[in-house]
Amino acid sequence: MSKSLKLLLTAATVAGLGAVAQAQTYGLGREALPEEVAAWDIDVRPDGLGLPEGSGSVLEGEDIFLERCASCHGGFAEGAGRWPPLAGGQGSLSSDDPLKTIGSYWPYLSTVWDYVHRAMPFGDAQSLEPDEVYAITAFLLYMNDVVLDDQFVLSNENFTDIHLPNEDGFFMDDREESPLFPPHDVCMTNCADSVEIVMRANILDVTPEDAAAREARAAVAAGTETAAAEEPATQEPAVDENAIDMELAAEGERLFRQCAACHQVGEDARNRVGPILNGVVGRHAGAVDGFRYSGPMTDAGDSGLIWTPEEIDAFLENPRAYMNGTRMTYRGLDDADDRAAIIEYLRTQE
Repeated sequence: MSKSLKLLLTAATVAGLGAVAQAQTYGLGREALPEEVAAWDIDVRPDGLGLPEGSGSVLEGEDIFLERCASCHGGFAEGAGRWPPLAGGQGSLSSDDPLKTIGSYWPYLSTVWDYVHRAMPFGDAQSLEPDEVYAITAFLLYMNDVVLDDQFVLSNENFTDIHLPNEDGFFMDDREESPLFPPHDVCMTNCADSVEIVMRANILDVTPEDAAAREARAAVAAGTETAAAEEPATQEPAVDENAIDMELAAEGERLFRQCAACHQVGEDARNRVGPILNGVVGRHAGAVDGFRYSGPMTDAGDSGLIWTPEEIDAFLENPRAYMNGTRMTYRGLDDADDRAAIIEYLRTQE
């Protein structure tokens, strides 16, 4: 057989195999049904494309959040245990300890709606109706001070009017053109002789510790030694029992982040879901002007309840057990040392 004839036969064989492949199926899969496509096509874009019709209010969202979300994210979206907080952290991205939440970090409201709709609640994903997702999203906007009215209603009609604070912090990857990323060659020679440690885990407070460990760490940081006790002085100086333990207050300030989603302190503090806490230590219960307290809290104030450190400690341990009918949904703080630290911090907020 000549070489040219072999080539012709080979070409014919290949062409024939191609025709057979196009004509037959392999019995794998089928064309997706319209309802199956719709089940997958649930993403929502920043311009609102993909949003279903619906609406939900802040107050409706609060009830749903407490029932479906609070076991992981806390009653005020402050995070429970090691589950992530969803509120707070504004202005912290440039700090050494940034808190990335919806109000401090997330770029678009569509990201919130889409994630809640697609993946939440944990273990029961896509069980929420669109109106419930709108309501939860409205509640989260309120908890992050993006909307300030607890009567606010979020819907598909006003959705794109809402912009999250860090929207401008996200942009397309333009490092080849941007002056923020000047071009440079990757250096693989003349590298540094040593590596400098610039942060340690104990500074980040990533490891839980008890009061004794905190005191020991503070002593090491101050350059002191836990040596044997010296002979006591013949006359000990007087102790001011009202003096504030600033180290304990600093620990309380860190712990207060779980309270800050609802309670504010400081010069510019204002009432939110909870009243401002400036001067709360030693104040009558239910005494902040302009805040709508629950009936039991108002009655307690009228009956003479004073927020002494002891009363605040009992309240923080289990708010609902302390005051039946309180609107404060926080489940309580078990650690007595943590409660003491928060109270000491509140003493600094006059």
